[in-house]
Amino acid sequence: MNKFFKPTRLVILIVLFAGVLTVYAAALYKMQIYDTALPNGAEPLPLVTTTRVETIRAARGDILDRNGKKLVSSRPAFDVLLTRTALRAAEDTNGILRDLVHMTTSAGVAYNDAFPVNEGAPFEFRYDMTAAQRSRLDTYLEFFGLAEDITADDLIVWMKKHYDIPYTTGIADARLIIGVRYELEIRAVITNLPPYIFAQDIPAELVAQISERAYPGVSIQISSAREYYTTSAAHLLGYLSQMDAEDYELYKPLGYPMDALIGKSGAEAAFEQYLHGVDGTKVVRTSEDGTVLEETVTAEPVPGANVYLSIDIDVQRSAEAALAEKIRTINLTREEGQLVTGGAVVITQVKTGEPLAIASYPSFDPATMLQNYAELVNDPGKPLLNRALQGVYSPGSTFKPVTALAGLRAGVIERYTPIVDLGQFTKYNDYRPKCWIYTQTGATHGTEDVVGALKDSCNYFFYKVGDDTGPSRIAQAARDFGFGAKTLAGISINEKEGVVATEEYKKEKLNENWWSADTLLVSIGQGLNQFTPIQLANYAATIADGGILRELSLIKAAKSSDYSGTVYSHEPTTRSTIAEGDLVAILQEGMRAVAKSGTARDMFGSYPVPVAAKTGTVQTSNDYNNGVFICYAPANDPEIAISVVVEKGGSGAGIMEIAKLVMDDYFKGNASGGVVAEGDLIR
Repeated sequence: MNKFFKPTRLVILIVLFAGVLTVYAAALYKMQIYDTALPNGAEPLPLVTTTRVETIRAARGDILDRNGKKLVSSRPAFDVLLTRTALRAAEDTNGILRDLVHMTTSAGVAYNDAFPVNEGAPFEFRYDMTAAQRSRLDTYLEFFGLAEDITADDLIVWMKKHYDIPYTTGIADARLIIGVRYELEIRAVITNLPPYIFAQDIPAELVAQISERAYPGVSIQISSAREYYTTSAAHLLGYLSQMDAEDYELYKPLGYPMDALIGKSGAEAAFEQYLHGVDGTKVVRTSEDGTVLEETVTAEPVPGANVYLSIDIDVQRSAEAALAEKIRTINLTREEGQLVTGGAVVITQVKTGEPLAIASYPSFDPATMLQNYAELVNDPGKPLLNRALQGVYSPGSTFKPVTALAGLRAGVIERYTPIVDLGQFTKYNDYRPKCWIYTQTGATHGTEDVVGALKDSCNYFFYKVGDDTGPSRIAQAARDFGFGAKTLAGISINEKEGVVATEEYKKEKLNENWWSADTLLVSIGQGLNQFTPIQLANYAATIADGGILRELSLIKAAKSSDYSGTVYSHEPTTRSTIAEGDLVAILQEGMRAVAKSGTARDMFGSYPVPVAAKTGTVQTSNDYNNGVFICYAPANDPEIAISVVVEKGGSGAGIMEIAKLVMDDYFKGNASGGVVAEGDLIR
């Protein structure tokens, strides 16, 4: 029988296999031992590594409307982190930075450059340099022994030399490189600054490009970015940004790291305590060229809670659309220079003090707000201004129920006290104001009681009542309705207090005495009184609720990150109550008459839902007056209160269609009401 292997062949195979193993072993020895050995038997140098502690940002909570519709959430994002030591050790630091800037801007991504010198020659320090930028620049100049008064041009020349930027580099590229090197250097000079995040939330294509080039000291880190599901409620939602020095002093005791993102405005800022969560930490060990060798998580992050706002996004969207459309319609009839410049609508829930909508015009897209920030800041329409909370306006005739309450309290009038409208109030020789109807037609309202005077918005009646009542009692009634104080108490949101006109205020702020004319003006809502639209809405709700002044709340609830538990639940809070409920009932009667047969009758006289309202016109220095309107509905069982203010809107009657459109959607009614031509009714 033939053998499969012959002995001689087997020996040859074994010898060959052994030879191959010997070759491989020799090669491995050469690569691992011989090639790394140092001359004269010296020991190999230890590998240079760097260890740093990094923050693992907690997932920020979602923001939802009252019905659970998601408005804002977080999604994974990629940031570009630059490490100074690794970049300095690179063969061509300046070339890397130049390429990185061009690659980033070509992808349409903004990068972070806070060097306070403009980007084109002739170089000048930025006129809008912030206090933080000024402080950092001063520290930089002092560290390098540069003169405090050095010019921007001279500083650029010095920095080009200091950072070895070749003379062949164009001036534009040199400035770009300098901006990034300044950001890196300032973090070595001021050691408590957060790491340099070169660019945030970059697209996947750019991630691939940067990763492919494997630049030393340039790394991609995973973070999160806010994702918006609506373009409405921009002013309310707010935005995130890294802390500045002032913020850090506030948040440091709460355990926030220097590079934490925090809410800077709106709900993001107001409810930071719920949304933020607790960041985790990890220890990262990197090689000299920035390669990550090891990561160890030392504390797991705890996600933030989810916040339910009081607003109904459908009502909010309806309010914004109605406001924008009415302003557009008005502006079609106006010449340049007399266009409506802005407005606001606020809708609150009467029984709970929860705003259902807080709309401000013009607005912006919250998703692109940071990218377009410079353009928005310089827009003459001031789209970043939340007019509903930060705009202050004279209330016009919507203030007359305040004067009525003050007069009823003082016993100056009772429910049926008659006052004859004489057209012109002639008590004072140096100031003789006229009733609006007398100015327009030469006629008067005849004999009016308080309900009739509210219905017809009779100026003469309220001149008389206000003059007999006095400014201090009127001011007290105004405060009892919530004017002169913030409505959203206890949260960090930028809301103005407004101004209640008093003798003391005029003396302190204007250094002027109070005159009888001031009292007459205040009595009809003109003069020094300045209120916000949200105060006007709460005022209407207070009348609707029989004198109960509620503290408004923008938050309805906060739930745990997995939505399984409730962290916070809003309970309606009464700030104060007007004791004279019977007198408030008279104001309610007057406001129902306004809608049924008074200055708002053309819009609400036959509206299927009973409405109580008050129109207002505010004289301004422009050719067109501001329009102000308040109402609540249903008048017999109030659910919602509404305020509308339109700058240069002409009159309260001219803008009340905005409130009607909101109520059409809210009540799902098929009500019809003709649009009142501007100027037909001015009160």
